[in-house]
Amino acid sequence: MNERKTLEERAQMTDLERLRHSCAHIMATAILRLWPNAQFAYGPPVENGYYYDFELDHRITPDDFPKIEAEMKKIAKENHKFERKVISREEAIALANSGRLGGLTERPGNASQFKLDLIEKIPVGEEISLYQNGDFIDLCAGPHVNYASKCKNNKLMSIASAYYMGDESKQQLQRLYGTAFPTTEELDKHLEQLEEAKKRDHRKLGRELQLFAIDDQVGQGLVLWLPKGAILRQELQNFIGEELRKQGYQQVFTPHIGKLELYKTSGHFPYYKESQFAPIIENEHLAEVAHEGCTCAEVMERLDAVSSRLRDEINDRAGREVIAHDRVKPDAELLQGFLLKPMNCPHHIRIFAQTPKSYRDLPVRLAEFGTVYRWEKSGELGGLTRVRGFTQDDAHLFCTEDQVAQELIGCLALVKTVLNTLGMTDYRVRVGLRDPDSSKFTGNPEQWDKAEAACRDAAATLGVPFTEEPGEAAFYGPKIDFVIKDVIGREWQLGTVQVDYVLPVRFDLTYAGADNKAHRPVMIHRAPFGSMERFTGVLIEHFAGHFPTWLAPEQVRVVTVSEKSESFAQKIYTDLQAANIRCSLDNAADKIGAKIRNAQLDKIPYMLVIGEKEMESGNVAIRHARKGDLGVKLLADFIADVTTEVRERLL
Repeated sequence: MNERKTLEERAQMTDLERLRHSCAHIMATAILRLWPNAQFAYGPPVENGYYYDFELDHRITPDDFPKIEAEMKKIAKENHKFERKVISREEAIALANSGRLGGLTERPGNASQFKLDLIEKIPVGEEISLYQNGDFIDLCAGPHVNYASKCKNNKLMSIASAYYMGDESKQQLQRLYGTAFPTTEELDKHLEQLEEAKKRDHRKLGRELQLFAIDDQVGQGLVLWLPKGAILRQELQNFIGEELRKQGYQQVFTPHIGKLELYKTSGHFPYYKESQFAPIIENEHLAEVAHEGCTCAEVMERLDAVSSRLRDEINDRAGREVIAHDRVKPDAELLQGFLLKPMNCPHHIRIFAQTPKSYRDLPVRLAEFGTVYRWEKSGELGGLTRVRGFTQDDAHLFCTEDQVAQELIGCLALVKTVLNTLGMTDYRVRVGLRDPDSSKFTGNPEQWDKAEAACRDAAATLGVPFTEEPGEAAFYGPKIDFVIKDVIGREWQLGTVQVDYVLPVRFDLTYAGADNKAHRPVMIHRAPFGSMERFTGVLIEHFAGHFPTWLAPEQVRVVTVSEKSESFAQKIYTDLQAANIRCSLDNAADKIGAKIRNAQLDKIPYMLVIGEKEMESGNVAIRHARKGDLGVKLLADFIADVTTEVRERLL
């Protein structure tokens, strides 16, 4: 469901958003000139452009784009002024009933139904305004540019379907997307970037390079890592694993599900409930509720409920009401079950709690490549970057309050090492803070203040700009996110580090201090990659599939010029395998040009071309996927070079 913006929020549009908002009106004007009966809902600026939702008997297709764009250019040349007028609610309703709002003329018998609905949603007492450019009049709070001539650098991008107000119970409308920039040069640059993005699309490259698959019989949003993709993923895990060992992390493994009460204790259930798969009810309880004839709503209420014991324990430790009394049900009415884990942290907490800890044992750093499951709407899924099951390079650190600052710096250094090694050096840092007015954030305000101060101080050590964003913290603590800009300028949120005073309280974690008294540890959550799936998707696009040799699923391909060189090529292939280089041998009957082209399409870093000359000299002719012909070398020298490249993880 779309939330209505306040007048204050609308007034805060940037100059670019104001331009794009105006272009949405120009687009609507053009559509009405071509199809006068179109009924318009709303047309806001969005991140990379703008759209307008409308109802129209004619189904718009990309074939219609040229004539719509031609009409938009004509309207821009007419250079009508965007004129604002404040009207009464009664006047607005009369204009909508006549079909004039969202139209070029009055349209008897074709009232502006969406505008009537939008008028109804405007709070009583709020100013109602309309904007007119030429003959087009629209119900709109603005703001807009002054004249239509500023809207000349326009491009229609795509057409889609969308439910009115984002509500699946309402009718489907057509949604036409466009983009606009102040200058032709900026528009052209943006379109070039989009073309480059298409070439780099990880879904396309993943299919072509046989890295991963999404199979309908397995399920949307559930990734099948193919053998080549598995190599890529394993190399990334090996890389981060080496860095973890240097920093004193201990590897652990945890199951894919956990008892529902585990997540009630952590607060993920219900705080994170909308992003979780439904609980799995134990068989005997499922039979019991079926026999009792419980409705689905009753079942969910009993699953959501907690025991008075759990409520009292957590509330007593927190010193405040964390779990409300209305969530409690008698033990006999509670339903037991399991949850596909949405987070690894509760499992790691229980590992920490298995043995008593002293201050001398801290910090404890537990790491796992743990697979978690999140419920995402099918329409929001996409390749590797938005999935339902993904593996986090997750770790949880348990430390004293005095150790927080140093541990945070260590976590951030790890993220920097990862990004620098992969050449992803263009990033910004975002510190997510709590919103004091929201009930989402649990815990002691004083501890939140300490955690937020620690995050600010740690972020300041990175030497890059960082922003503070209230309301973006996790429910249990503030966080530091790394937002990476890829080679074509798109931003991705990847690595994250979070400080948590809340979960140690909820799980009653303690360690023995130097004073022999029980103290609470502070918990740090961190994931440099974020998720293996999303990170790999971004990495595929960052490198356009041309992975550095250490990451490439196939590092070298040996290709023969003719049958005469097959035996020598086979020896080279065997020697490469013995040197632990991932390689293949192409001795098919194809011409050498076709073999080289196939290796280029597969984006293999190195090709060794073996013909009669190489067989006679004992050398290998080296060809690089992007650098071309690199000349001739002894095989031993080539192996030494590649081995060094892989060991040092060179780009």
